[in-house]
Amino acid sequence: MKAKVYVTLKDGILDPQGKAVQQSLHHLGYPAIKEVRLGKYIEIELSPMPLEEAKRAVAEMCRKLLANTVIENFRFEVE
Repeated sequence: MKAKVYVTLKDGILDPQGKAVQQSLHHLGYPAIKEVRLGKYIEIELSPMPLEEAKRAVAEMCRKLLANTVIENFRFEVE
């Protein structure tokens, strides 16, 4: 089984890395870029288990370690 986790900053949270990338893209000739926000993508290989158990485990991992839920949102898929 594989879990794909996406962690992004919540709306309203400043993203200085995203701003730096946006400015760099403008300097490279992409003036149409309005905003860039960076996040994290994490893949987790899981041992075989029932799907609902895997989803519960991944959600717990996100809340406890992978995402700072004060300033970040997360979503995931389990395949």
